[in-house]
Amino acid sequence: MSILNVEHLSHGFGDRAIFQDVSFRLLKGEHIGLIGANGEGKSTFMSIITNKLMPDEGKVEWAKDVRIGYLDQHTVLEKGQSIRAVLSSAFDFLYEMEQRMNLICDAMGSADETELEQYMEELGTLQDLLTMHDFYLIDSKVDEVARALGLLDLGLDTDVTELSGGQRTRILLGKLLLAKPDILLLDEPTNYLDAEHIEWLKRYLNEYENAFILISHDIPFLNSVVNIIYHMDHQELNRYVGNYEKFEEVYEMKKMQLEAAYNKQQKEIADLKDFVARNKARVATRNMAMARKKKLDKMDVIELVSEKPKPEFHFKEARTPGRYLFETKDLIIGYDEALSSPLTLQMERGEKLVLTGANGIGKTTLLKSILGLIPPLMGEVSLGENVMIGYFEQEMSQEIDCTCIEAIWEEFPGMSQYEVRSALAKCGLTTKHIESKVRVLSGGEQAKVRLCKLMNRESNLLVLDEPTNHLDVDAKAELQRALNAYKGSILMVCHEPDFYQAFATSIKDCSKWTTRKI
Repeated sequence: MSILNVEHLSHGFGDRAIFQDVSFRLLKGEHIGLIGANGEGKSTFMSIITNKLMPDEGKVEWAKDVRIGYLDQHTVLEKGQSIRAVLSSAFDFLYEMEQRMNLICDAMGSADETELEQYMEELGTLQDLLTMHDFYLIDSKVDEVARALGLLDLGLDTDVTELSGGQRTRILLGKLLLAKPDILLLDEPTNYLDAEHIEWLKRYLNEYENAFILISHDIPFLNSVVNIIYHMDHQELNRYVGNYEKFEEVYEMKKMQLEAAYNKQQKEIADLKDFVARNKARVATRNMAMARKKKLDKMDVIELVSEKPKPEFHFKEARTPGRYLFETKDLIIGYDEALSSPLTLQMERGEKLVLTGANGIGKTTLLKSILGLIPPLMGEVSLGENVMIGYFEQEMSQEIDCTCIEAIWEEFPGMSQYEVRSALAKCGLTTKHIESKVRVLSGGEQAKVRLCKLMNRESNLLVLDEPTNHLDVDAKAELQRALNAYKGSILMVCHEPDFYQAFATSIKDCSKWTTRKI
């Protein structure tokens, strides 16, 4: 049974086409991985099928009464909302039924016999629906899910805007779990999750009986939960049965077959053209030459799709610093309250140190405290001699209203336009991306702009906060290679062991010093 039908969908931004004549069908129980390079339109596709964005052309049709649960990578939670309020909002449709019941009860006092009969019938239906959906057990269900996701320890009355990105993601996942939708739409759900909760989500999705569409660049995660791959590439959407590994195998085979067919056809075209050129002037062979010319004209020419520019990351290295890059003495980090016990740390030249641990325990706060971006609650931080830092923040401000070229020029006013364009192109951005406003780019493309800034400033210490978030497979692999080759030191927060184990010299579990309950 088809839950969603998408027919002949086309969409673009300005003169930049995102996809052309795309069709898609979602069947009951399918676990779909929606993949593609940064900027291919995966999040745009999700926005269109959830009616947040109108397509230029085409039709989106959901089955009747389908309930959709959508986890958007850019979902914003409102200030003043508590964790309990967000989780309970999963049952808004039930609260609306209760409100309708109360209105009916009020209206029954002045109703005639016919109206009374209709009200009684509607009241019975609503009562049955509320009972079927466990309406009178909502509070206990909220507590149960909050406990499973480690949210109970944060306090369900806590304002959601006080929480970390990972904690907010867990709240939104909890809301979806409580809502029990007919289909889940998940856009980069693992970006802000720690290893423990990625495992939890993996188990949940494997046991999930309904359909879901998942956008993710986390290949081990994808491989473990999906059974269908839809590949978005060069404005097309193609279906592959199996997980990501199976897709790669079939995709490479199709590519090789197309290249072989292309080469064979090019040889045939060259032979036909040669025959026509040599024989069209001769009376005896003119008819044969014209026949071959007609064959050439009618030939359906195979075209090879041009390869997308692959990113090349090379970090400029500054002069050698002193032995110690930074030292902390009895450092207590936090904002209004302490997030850590007193920390006495030091980092030596040449180290590539990765900080791990659950979300919300203060990893980002520690980085910002070391960099002097936020003051410590107690203790002190001192930087070593000749330390030149390159800092990659977890997210870019969405209020930036400039093009990619302007964003780089602002940081490096001495660069020529050619140098700026070349620098952005090396990060895997096309001409159309480079000339676009930064805020209209995908999360992965925005990350490449920030990496471009980082690469063009000399550093001997890279401080990286979740640098793999949003990056596609090629960009992630290239970043891993570049960090492995970097001769300077690295201090990084990351939740992907497959990424950092290739170059990390030491790994610290921050949960050992946090004062937060996890």
